Amino acid sequence: MAAAGENLRIDADRLWDSLMEMARIGPGVAGGNNRQTLTDADGEGRARFQKWCEEAGMTMGVDRIGNMFATRDGTDPDALPVYVGSHLDTQPTGGKYDGVLGVLGGLELVRTLNDLNIRTRHPIVVTNWTNEEGTRFAPAMLASGVFAGVHTQDWAEDKTDAEGKRFGDELDRIGWRGDEAVGARKMHAMFELHIEQGPILEAKGCEIGVVTHGQGLSWTQVTVTGKESHTGSTPMPMRRNAGLAMARILLEVEEIALSHAPHAVGAAGHIEVHPNSRNVIPGRAIFTVDFRSPDLTVIEDMEARLDKAARRIAEEMGMQVELEKVGGFDPVTFDKNCVEAVRNAAERLGYSHMDIISGAGHDACWINRVAPTAMIMCPCVDGLSHNEAEEITRDWARAGTDVLLHAVLETAEVVA
Repeated sequence: MAAAGENLRIDADRLWDSLMEMARIGPGVAGGNNRQTLTDADGEGRARFQKWCEEAGMTMGVDRIGNMFATRDGTDPDALPVYVGSHLDTQPTGGKYDGVLGVLGGLELVRTLNDLNIRTRHPIVVTNWTNEEGTRFAPAMLASGVFAGVHTQDWAEDKTDAEGKRFGDELDRIGWRGDEAVGARKMHAMFELHIEQGPILEAKGCEIGVVTHGQGLSWTQVTVTGKESHTGSTPMPMRRNAGLAMARILLEVEEIALSHAPHAVGAAGHIEVHPNSRNVIPGRAIFTVDFRSPDLTVIEDMEARLDKAARRIAEEMGMQVELEKVGGFDPVTFDKNCVEAVRNAAERLGYSHMDIISGAGHDACWINRVAPTAMIMCPCVDGLSHNEAEEITRDWARAGTDVLLHAVLETAEVVA
């Protein structure tokens, strides 16, 4: 098919107004959002999204784990749909754009097609995936993982939050359990627009990131057991300081990740020290090491070296150590044709662009297992995300959504 003309652009003001209106639902305390999954605010955001979709002539379907699918019909009833979307849930201190840009960018895409009376052979479906963030119910990307067959629905519904509330019960409470079987839908392709959540695009002066791969992830929980004792009266040579052992292990984590520069990363974000008292030497430290790389062999090497280093340090210091892999997924290579559609769109529109590897997990990473998938990224200020100060410009939002529009039209096939 002929490519859509370069003069075809979305309505940037309308998109921005939608982003700002959604941001008023579940406001944070410092200008961002607290619209955690399956809360009342999440339910309100879902209802607003449904209203907008129906006003744009789409029909809404919801599956049994709460994933929302708004469909714009194509001209061929036998053609599989092209999906776009991301998530509307946020971190407790989240920004206005993480995930939301991908959902409302998909809505804007449909609104633009309606304005210009453009039809496509394949239907277009705008999706809101449930619980991408995983902040209330771990793990992240939970419902897209069930859709892709990575998790079972029963396992996901039994997840509990910090107050012991079940995912399935909260889904029922807010009224967003649908009747569709999870994963029954078939896709021609899927595109996810997202802010970068990192500093590379802004630093390089690029408007568009053409995402070729997603980093794999490995979470290993490390438990070091020493001996609690008085900080003032225990001689230095007689201490079994679990906090010190943890610090030594984390220095090794830094060296391991740096040895695989530039794409590998590693750190510990979750750390507990017990008893966490000012005058007690820690007798136990629990922390989770997060390793990421686009290369599976690198992840496996980092895991093995962490295991060896942690056991060596524990032995040297007369302590016990346990390592348990508590999460992770393999690196993702996105579909070459979908990636090429994104690159073609950026070039056709004259936007500066570069290939990029996603450092975070996204719903597209799971959907890539069951359908051809690609991602589009736009910059965010200082690379800041998962923070109420998260910010993008109107021009970045427009450029990303323009590219989404053209990539989808190339894939969904414009009908003359």
